Amino acid sequence: MKTNAEALASRETLVSLIDRHSSALAVQLQAHHLNTFPPTSEKGIRHFQPSEAARFLGVKEVYLRQVSNDIDDLEVTTTPGGRRSYSVEDIDRIRRHLDKVGRADRRYLPRRRDGEALQIVSIMNFKGGSGKTTTSVHLAQYLALKGYRVLAIDLDPQASMSALFGHQPELDVHVNDTMYGAIRYDDARRPAKDVIRKTYIPGLDLVPGNLELMEFEHDTPRALMRRQPGDVMFFQRLADAIDEVRDDYDVVIIDCPPQLGYLTLSALSAATSVLVTVHPQMLDVMSMNQFLAMVADLLREVAEAGGNVDFAWLRYLITRFEPSDGPQNQMVGYLRSIFGAHVLNFPMLKSTAVSDAGLTNQTLYEVARGQFTRSTYDRAIESMNSVNDEIETLIKKAWGRTT
Repeated sequence: MKTNAEALASRETLVSLIDRHSSALAVQLQAHHLNTFPPTSEKGIRHFQPSEAARFLGVKEVYLRQVSNDIDDLEVTTTPGGRRSYSVEDIDRIRRHLDKVGRADRRYLPRRRDGEALQIVSIMNFKGGSGKTTTSVHLAQYLALKGYRVLAIDLDPQASMSALFGHQPELDVHVNDTMYGAIRYDDARRPAKDVIRKTYIPGLDLVPGNLELMEFEHDTPRALMRRQPGDVMFFQRLADAIDEVRDDYDVVIIDCPPQLGYLTLSALSAATSVLVTVHPQMLDVMSMNQFLAMVADLLREVAEAGGNVDFAWLRYLITRFEPSDGPQNQMVGYLRSIFGAHVLNFPMLKSTAVSDAGLTNQTLYEVARGQFTRSTYDRAIESMNSVNDEIETLIKKAWGRTT
């Protein structure tokens, strides 16, 4: 039996050990970050082949070449073999040109029109490792590459989304630089526009995250105890912050924490649509069952308090799917039999291309195709594009568009 003094010494030893491990890991992560992205460089995105650029623009490849030649001072990169490649800036400029001189019955800038509401997609799961952040970042990048104005919000204190955009949470994101700065309860609250950062993709902005977001989980219970009549409820604060910048964007993508706390409830209340990522294994599905049960109970309470619980759509995305895995196929069939059309048609395939790209904080849209075998990369990018295209279709339907 330990004495109180021995127990105290043991706790201090554990604290010291954890603190030492945290410091050592931070040093190594910083070294890795500096090695991957030296101070003299900025994170960017690769050039795209003509077929990829044409797909993002929604035109034929031959028409892309023709239009490229018609734009003054457009210097498209050309390989020694005469093959063109397009930067994101090239694609953005070509899209704007097409929108001015293209067919009268065709819109090349797919931005929301009068009467179309801002679409806020909250991506969530109760369990970590479900592909939530991978889905969020790739969807945000895809929509921006298609010409939408996108705001990505990292609401996860672990800040994996921010890292994929090149921001090291403990070094590059400072006090009040996260969404917490725009939804906090005291006088230090900032306008939402002050916590938004531009990214290296035209039309895509980011609100980064870090551990500071946990302060909202700690502050909210105290704020509820002190609440006065007329005070804004906690679940409305995120929606109000987004509303401050709603005219600047078409779509907002929220990467939620892997827990059902005040931040996740705020994201649910702010959302116009919800995407739940699901890894098709029994333990993950059992965890999701608990998640859905708790979400339903909490949303009833939010609705009673006047919060928003109306969604344009709710969908389940099968992630890290291996088609050759028999039990996974059975689980997918099981989920489709229960949820029906609420399960997206296309799953996100498990791929070494995705995991290997993540080692250098890159996405499939950023990593060079030559780093992988052609079949590995093409299979991964086709799967990712199919998922994102299906979600884009849901967003258009929420606007009432048929094409």
